[in-house]
Amino acid sequence: MRSVREECTDRLLLFDRGHAERILHDYARHFNGHRPHQGRNQLAPLDDPNVIPLPAARIERRQAVSGLINEYRKAS
Repeated sequence: MRSVREECTDRLLLFDRGHAERILHDYARHFNGHRPHQGRNQLAPLDDPNVIPLPAARIERRQAVSGLINEYRKAS
C-alpha cells in the first residue's frame, strides 16, 4: 500500500472511480512485472536470474502509469 500511495496516487489527481481503477491496474502491472525487488537482488519478477544481460547499444524509454514512471528497455 505504501508504494502505490507514494509512487502513484499521491502524485495524481484522480477524476473518478474508473480513472483510479485504470491507474491502479497499470501500476500493479508495472510493480509486479517490471519493477526491481530487493528480495530478488534487484531483479524484476519477470527477469530470469540465469541470464547475464549484455550492454545494450540503444535504450528505449516508455512512460508507465500516466508518465509517473519511466521503463527502459533495449531498442530493437
